[in-house]
Amino acid sequence: MRIRVIRDKCQGHARCWAQSPALFELDDEGYILPADIVVPVEQERAAWLGAKSCPERALVIEQDGKE
Repeated sequence: MRIRVIRDKCQGHARCWAQSPALFELDDEGYILPADIVVPVEQERAAWLGAKSCPERALVIEQDGKE
């Protein structure tokens, strides 16, 4: 599982980070850092919850190269 970050959509709500601070890295202003995230199997649920909590849909879940 991978999460593709669409940095231009991020508004700095940090809801993703609140769900999984170990996976989602933010800058000093609360915006997600512009790097796709490879998710370890044991953290897939937290990653899914974090991505789905983004009101701007700045995080896209990809499984096996598919959205």
